[in-house]
Amino acid sequence: MNLDISDTDPALAAAVLELETHASEQGWDRPATLYALVDTGALAAQEPELAALMGLDDASAAGSMTPVEQEQITRPLEEVLPSITWPGEVVGCAAVVERLVLPPGIDDDIPEEPSAAEEFARNHPDRQEVRMVVGVTRAGASYCALRLRAHDEPESVVAGDDLVPQLVELLRGTLEDDPEVEPQ
Repeated sequence: MNLDISDTDPALAAAVLELETHASEQGWDRPATLYALVDTGALAAQEPELAALMGLDDASAAGSMTPVEQEQITRPLEEVLPSITWPGEVVGCAAVVERLVLPPGIDDDIPEEPSAAEEFARNHPDRQEVRMVVGVTRAGASYCALRLRAHDEPESVVAGDDLVPQLVELLRGTLEDDPEVEPQ
């Protein structure tokens, strides 16, 4: 695995890499999945029976995050994320999404119409399929893990803080307080 962990939140990195491993075990051609990231210590304190089932004790729960899978997303992730806000007990969130990536230099060849652009990408001979796992925290940290379908081995996963900047920003937006809503 090619990891960049220089200024990384270790709890976030561990959660993202755990999700990447889980997604890999599930296989390819899966729908986008969204996760709330909760403080494992707080979860264990609130749900001691669940903590016992998970084999958590105070030491293992301290300083870690637990991903909580959300309902299946039925619309494109980029359309769904702007409408999501997380409650305060959610310390971060993560998304797992598969995309087609095209080689550099062909932007002018991509049709403007979305369905035509999708067909163009799907049929391009140099396309690559990539699974992206991106996580962010309320504190501003981000971490990403990418795996190409053509190199579907754990040692080929590339990870770093800001590998998918647009998705990082969309996820961060879900953690911002809505200025229209009065605190209660």
